[in-house]
Amino acid sequence: MREEPSMTGAPDFGPDIPPTASPSVEFISLSHLNPSTELDPIPTRGIDLPFFRRYVAALEDSGYDYTLLPYGSNSADSFVVASAVGQLTERIRPIVALRPNTTPPTVGAQKLATLDQLTEGRAVVHLISGGSDAEQARQGDYLPKEERYARTSEYIDILRRSWSEPAPFSHAGRFFRFDDFGPGFPPYDTPIPISIGGQSDDAFAVGGAKADIFSFWGEPLSDLRGEIDRVNAIARDAGRTTPPRIWVTFRPIIARTDELAWEKAREYVARIAETFRSGAHAARRLAPGAPQNVGSQRALTFAERAELYDRALWTKTAAVTNAAGASTALVGSPETVAAAILDYIDHGASLVSIRGYDTLADAVDYGRHVLPLVRQELAHRQATGQRGTLQAEHPGNYDPRYAAFATAGRQ
Repeated sequence: MREEPSMTGAPDFGPDIPPTASPSVEFISLSHLNPSTELDPIPTRGIDLPFFRRYVAALEDSGYDYTLLPYGSNSADSFVVASAVGQLTERIRPIVALRPNTTPPTVGAQKLATLDQLTEGRAVVHLISGGSDAEQARQGDYLPKEERYARTSEYIDILRRSWSEPAPFSHAGRFFRFDDFGPGFPPYDTPIPISIGGQSDDAFAVGGAKADIFSFWGEPLSDLRGEIDRVNAIARDAGRTTPPRIWVTFRPIIARTDELAWEKAREYVARIAETFRSGAHAARRLAPGAPQNVGSQRALTFAERAELYDRALWTKTAAVTNAAGASTALVGSPETVAAAILDYIDHGASLVSIRGYDTLADAVDYGRHVLPLVRQELAHRQATGQRGTLQAEHPGNYDPRYAAFATAGRQ
């Protein structure tokens, strides 16, 4: 039975910086092509160019470091959109979501290196092995789920060799075969970072051994820390001296005070639930029923166990969407949400993705009110060697008044 939200025991937020803490953080958003949202789905032909330009400009102006260009069988092509982002911005790094079944690895290497040169070294790739048999089949991929990460592992090796091999080379592997490729088109300067996500055993095996970045959805702190330790152990066993960077994703719901944020959260979740019940949002085109991917299964398990964890992690948004993609929220004032993000940085995250439900307005609000608070705290730590007071002064669910806001108005 699901537990009611309640106050949890507060950790020590004294001056000592935890040994697991990342010394720095970079922020990621997700680029949206039109104003349709889970709150207000609207009919669209796909790309609303004026809106897209405004959105990307807002990310640049708000201080984000990266933007993810998602991929789906019914979505815009992530490479083309990434190239547009590169030309519309000066600093943002486009992250191309790429499924290995859609693009041969030598072609993928060529496309990514081209993007990297056009953006003067800003390209990143996020490899999606595929968590849904039905979605993979829409583009002719019938490889069993347990074999997709093995294909991704081979794909990574070919990408890196394509970018660095000074002479033509051939390859005859389990999934890919070619003769006398190259020398390939090189990246702008340094190797292009490769990100992996997923929480199956195969995802950990490949990501820990080979990825530059390993991505997670927002989970309770203790559970996520265990997953980070697992990734790091696999990296050590693979002989790596530097483990993958940790990327964690949230859907914050903020307002001026914690109480107002909870009023907003209750309104949002009712509207989101109706969108998903009615099938009005594109995410509902995926197969119904229990999700196949382990990340969504874990999110639903956490949601069943409790609605509220740690300082501000709320799982009801995952419950009402059947954990369709990144869906766990952080709820509170900008200070409470910034403190919650710092909790995850203290557990080892160095890349934090925050994207909202009111997509453009939330991106602007996060840039104005959340990102500066996190960066000010990290600057304080670098300057003094000690933690600041933000986490201690904005306890969120570690204070009983916050839990009262979370449960207010419930029957």
